[in-house]
Amino acid sequence: MANPLDTDAGSELFSSYEAEFKLVQADLTQKLDQIPELNGEPRKAAISQAERALEEADELLGQMRLEKQNIPSSTRGKVNQRFRNFETDVDQYKTKLRSLADDRAALFGGRYTDDPSSGSRGGDAHFEQRQQLLQGSDRLDRSTQRLRESQRLANETESIGANTLADLHQQRERIMHTSDMLNESEGYVDRSVKTLRGMARRMATNRIITIAIITVLVLLILAVIYSKFK
Repeated sequence: MANPLDTDAGSELFSSYEAEFKLVQADLTQKLDQIPELNGEPRKAAISQAERALEEADELLGQMRLEKQNIPSSTRGKVNQRFRNFETDVDQYKTKLRSLADDRAALFGGRYTDDPSSGSRGGDAHFEQRQQLLQGSDRLDRSTQRLRESQRLANETESIGANTLADLHQQRERIMHTSDMLNESEGYVDRSVKTLRGMARRMATNRIITIAIITVLVLLILAVIYSKFK
């Protein structure tokens, strides 16, 4: 079995997956221990529950496989060893579950026989019913797997959609901020234009006043000179 969780090694996310895996592992071990004591429909139900727990363990292994790449190389050795132990445990669970699922006599009760031609027509009818039941169970398992895959894709799509909406919201805020800045800049430009126009008018007025003063001075000078030489 796997070693106890080493909280000093690995990232927090990996440790979280590891702790969750141990809970699933304990539940799976309990289910596998109960299956040999069951027959018929209860046994099939217990096998289905164990298969679901095993699928969950596989998913957690996949998450840990990705996350352990982010762990520093100085502590990755211990993490890799624990991860290999988990993989070995899951392989053992799969082998044990296959063995329990292949026990047809326990699965179908005392009516099961390995020889479909050992009895009369009643035996053939029972064999056909068992075959139909197995086929129906396989179809149900495949449908369940497709449903889980669809649910996973839906969750991923929802996550992508939420991220896209968040990005669009941020872009909208940036556009509105840019628009506000442009409007404010346009106001500054308008005020600057008005200021320049006022300065131009004042300069023109000052120029006219200056010319008038100079003209008056010239006329006075000419009047003084004329009065002296008269």
